[in-house]
Amino acid sequence: MPRIAGVDIPMEKPISIGLTYVFGVGDAMARTILKDAGIDGNIRTKSLSEEQLARLNAIIDKNHAVEGALRRQIAQNIQRLKEINSYRGLRHRRGLPVRGQRTRTNSRTRKGPRKTVAGKKSVKGLG
Repeated sequence: MPRIAGVDIPMEKPISIGLTYVFGVGDAMARTILKDAGIDGNIRTKSLSEEQLARLNAIIDKNHAVEGALRRQIAQNIQRLKEINSYRGLRHRRGLPVRGQRTRTNSRTRKGPRKTVAGKKSVKGLG
């Protein structure tokens, strides 16, 4: 399996799909990278030459933030939002949805499993 940006790329898939295994590379960016390298996207990964793989690695390293660098950049952006006490930073800190979604119902992905609060118990015999 060839390694691009520290990720094993599957041999049997077309290179345009194989590149999407790298964190930060989606369909559109994969097509852009292949166009810059002058490689057809339908070629299987196993049929790429060492020179073509080196060209892909060079383009990705030079022009795009991927994998660890991108994860670090995202974490730093979130940390900056928290430090400047912006509304978005506050939502990140509290573990709530950041982009304006409702929270009265739903938003279970961000909030985690339900924490049931006991309701008011009615007293029998007083009524």
